[in-house]
This record gives sequence, structure tokens and C-alpha cells, in this order.
Amino acid sequence: MNRFFITGSMLILGAGFAACDIATPPPPTAAEAARSADVAKEEREGATEIQREQQDVAAQRRDVVEAAANRDYEVAVAKAEGDYKVAKERCDALSGDAKTICVDQAKAVLESEKTRALALKPKD
Repeated sequence: MNRFFITGSMLILGAGFAACDIATPPPPTAAEAARSADVAKEEREGATEIQREQQDVAAQRRDVVEAAANRDYEVAVAKAEGDYKVAKERCDALSGDAKTICVDQAKAVLESEKTRALALKPKD
């Protein structure tokens, strides 16, 4: 029993002395402090530059999407007007009430297609 007590006490005291012997790092020199400040400054500037570039990329993407939407709108309107011209030519072959009804239907389809095309146009 004494042997365990003595051995345990020695281990505890040895661990305690070993823990007390841990050296604290020396304070940084002026040159090291200046380098750390320079590194921190460069990191901040780099982060700012990255943020600026990300904003530029986002703006370019918005411009591309908006331009594509404008083209889609213009194509849809041109197609609707072309279809109307073709329908009107077909209506010219008719006479009387049939021609009037045909032209009215063609105009209604044109207006409907133009309204659908407005859904493609980007909101400003």
C-alpha cells in the first residue's frame, strides 16, 4: 500500500513540475508586429477586392439576363405581328361578315400574344 502511495505521489508531483515548466512564447519583436500588421492590411484589401469583383460579376449577370429577356420580348412581338399579317392576308380572301370576324379574331390573337410577350419583358 505504501508503495502505491509513494509511486502515485511521485507521478503527481512530477506532472505538476512538468506543467510548471512550460515556457511562454516571447513577445513579438517590432519587425514581427509590423509584418503581422502588413499581412492583416493585405488580407483586408484582398477581401475588399474580392467583394468588388463579386459585385461586378453579379451586375454583369443581371445585364446579360436582362438583355436576353429584352431579346425574347422583341422576338415574341415580331412573331405575333408576323402571324397577324399572315392571318390578315388569309382574311382578305374572304368577304362580308366572314372577313370582319376573321380580322377581329386575328386582332384578338395579336393583342393576346403581345400581352404574353410583356411577361417576358424585364421589370424596370
